[in-house]
Amino acid sequence: MIRRPPIRRVMQVHTRYRQAGGEDRVVETERRLLEDAGVSVEQVIFDNADLQESRWITGDLGLAASTIWSRAARLRVEAALARHRAEVVHVHNTFAAASPSVYGAASSAGVPVVQTLHNYRFVCPAATAFRDGHACTDCVGRRVPWPGVLHACVRGSWAQSAVAATTLSVHRALGTFDHGIDMYVALTSFQRQLMVSGGLPADRIQVVPNFLEPDPGPGSGPRTGVLYVGRLAEEKGIATLLRAAKLAPGRISVVGDGPLASLVQEAAAAGHVRYLGSLGPGEVAAELRGAAALAVPSIWFEGFPMVVVEAYAAGTPVIASRIGSLAAIVEDGVTGLLTEPGDGGQLAERVSWAIDHPAELTRLGAGARQRYELRYRGAAHLAALLDIYQASLARRPRAASA
Repeated sequence: MIRRPPIRRVMQVHTRYRQAGGEDRVVETERRLLEDAGVSVEQVIFDNADLQESRWITGDLGLAASTIWSRAARLRVEAALARHRAEVVHVHNTFAAASPSVYGAASSAGVPVVQTLHNYRFVCPAATAFRDGHACTDCVGRRVPWPGVLHACVRGSWAQSAVAATTLSVHRALGTFDHGIDMYVALTSFQRQLMVSGGLPADRIQVVPNFLEPDPGPGSGPRTGVLYVGRLAEEKGIATLLRAAKLAPGRISVVGDGPLASLVQEAAAAGHVRYLGSLGPGEVAAELRGAAALAVPSIWFEGFPMVVVEAYAAGTPVIASRIGSLAAIVEDGVTGLLTEPGDGGQLAERVSWAIDHPAELTRLGAGARQRYELRYRGAAHLAALLDIYQASLARRPRAASA
């Protein structure tokens, strides 16, 4: 007899970015996971595509104010709560269309709030902890994150950076993050520690990594070459990847698109890399199952790249930078290999070693697959999520009897 989950009704609140990304995918897969377990899930989805870009550029005060506190967003969440009678509100992203006003909507209804920390927005106006080509923690721990404004960290705009920094400062002063959020979900131990350093309550942050379901299964055929999958952008270490490819020509394949696509195309024309452009999920899965290893040469902290979990599920080891969350996800010599961020020469050595040592690579691949089965399946994620929901109810129990 299947035991009914203790939580019956959950509301997800999420703001989509202008460019679809991993957070949107996590929200949807988590919704399916909960519903498959018998939990009724109501979604309240906002979309930053609805914001008018021209207003950001001219510094529209109304839009800036709604980013800090949106009455319309609060009313929308209040109406959804009255209709759905959720026991827990699980917030993923509030910036910018929803705003932190959604926490107030839940509080006024006596419903506990769980917040997933997909990035570093609670300690960094730009949410990336990355500036001028390197990881940056200048704003971590500051009540007013003025360095983010000084350096125009949000899309190169002082106005947008000021709005993001003001949002953090205002809600820190109001105690929104202390009193409006009952539990936090960090994706890695590194991220948790950085958030604690930035002022979030350590006793209310639990680590729950991303997950992958359904299980695509490991690859069984021959494996050749090292694969990169992701956005072609500076923080992803594309320059490092291309330096390594020049030293180990023909051994790296690249999947993705982004602002540095032209550099990858030039490297492909020179015979340094094999550029596959953008591929669909099924095609990416096939490439991962046939790759000797996945390269993740990021020079920023990362959150929790889903492609790493996809590689582990495929039994593909990961060659990653020893930085931030990556160093917490990839265990050197067990599930893959670690390199120093920005060191193209060392990355080239790891790529060549991986391809030239198939027996060792098979061992690492088995370790990657085992790590997926132990930590990154849906069942483990569901159990941890329901525990966090119960912990949030223990802090704010009124909703349990509503």
